[in-house]
Amino acid sequence: MDNLRIGTCSWNYESWAGLVYAAPSRSAAGYLPEYARRFRTAEVDSFFYRLPESRDVLDYLGAVDEDFRFTVKVTEDISLTHMRNPGLKQLIQNHSFLSPELFSTYLDRIEPMLPRIDALMLEFEYLNKDKMKDVGDFMRALEGFVESTPKGLPIAVETRNKNYLTKDYFQFLAEKKIIHVFSEKLFLPHIYEVYEKFGDLISGTSVLRLLGGDRKEIEGKTKERWNAIVEEKPDKGRIADMAKTIIYRGGKVVININNHYEGSAPLTAEFFEKELVAEG
Repeated sequence: MDNLRIGTCSWNYESWAGLVYAAPSRSAAGYLPEYARRFRTAEVDSFFYRLPESRDVLDYLGAVDEDFRFTVKVTEDISLTHMRNPGLKQLIQNHSFLSPELFSTYLDRIEPMLPRIDALMLEFEYLNKDKMKDVGDFMRALEGFVESTPKGLPIAVETRNKNYLTKDYFQFLAEKKIIHVFSEKLFLPHIYEVYEKFGDLISGTSVLRLLGGDRKEIEGKTKERWNAIVEEKPDKGRIADMAKTIIYRGGKVVININNHYEGSAPLTAEFFEKELVAEG
């Protein structure tokens, strides 16, 4: 289905041997050929932590077929308002925050992958008032950034501030053609509740990131072996219904599932494949 892609947040997990892979691989790219036989999209999480290496981009592309798609995180050096400074109380401004120059460098690194990308995701941490005064300032910062970037890029934004999720905000995203990343995550409203309020303002691509609750809690339950459901979510059906509605209205849905959501992203994916792909 061209209007639906189901995949995972990263894919480099030895404990998926037997679920997705025949055996562990020595590299992330080494997993991708088998992964691509099971899924048709993948979220590249590693680009968030450092600027992508051109050789990794080419390795990833070379490992999958031409119909395979990606969502990619933009490096956090662009989405952090302030530098990470553990142990220090004062905030240190990040001068690369929403930097068009750094984003241009990022785009140069991933240029061969661009035609295969459904969303260039800017993931923002929770922004208190010391980091960002309000949603108005946030929108103004995004507007300046988007207006400085090449037209037609699938720029997507994930906010961790539930107070930013307002009618004005979604109208702004629609006007600027920015993709909203729905984040099913601790301390945020359920994504289907957000869609019920603002779905009329959303068109085109929607990214649904199923991230889960307390990470340390589920890591304790799984011992970081991600091959079993340990916290089954009773409301997955409402997320599936949300995806159906978006598709019915002419939109495209990309579902990225994290191991932390229920304990095993591939097993969670089976539910959505049954609910959405089988019906499609």
